[in-house]
Amino acid sequence: MTTRLPGPLAESLLAEARRDGIGKYVVGALITDEDGRVLLLRRRPDDFLGGLWELPSGGVDPGERLVDALCREVLEETGLTVTGVTGHAGSFDYASRSGLRTRQFTFAVTVGATGPVALTEHDDSIWADRGDLPAVSDETRALLAG
Repeated sequence: MTTRLPGPLAESLLAEARRDGIGKYVVGALITDEDGRVLLLRRRPDDFLGGLWELPSGGVDPGERLVDALCREVLEETGLTVTGVTGHAGSFDYASRSGLRTRQFTFAVTVGATGPVALTEHDDSIWADRGDLPAVSDETRALLAG
């Protein structure tokens, strides 16, 4: 497996976001276990959108490649190591805490092991069946349904 994104895909996603006036980029990871369940993390109650469940995700630093941000964020938030990127699962836009128009690029990934999950920024994690999701955003729900 490779943790590289095809250059044309990353360039195309970023070019489209720039054309759309997106001010901030976020990457999300769609990680599934051997039973097809998806890893979700719960935001701390005192955080922006506290209590909401989400995919492991985080901001892309200036000059950082999408795949590098993806691997870094998964490791930082879960302790899991990305071993492969298997595709672009979808993107959605939202307003960040600072009000910036933000686009989350979500990629299906494989990890070396699905546990243990070591949380640093969230207060809980679950492996959820796509047909029985906890409180997730409408955007995440649509992405997981597709």
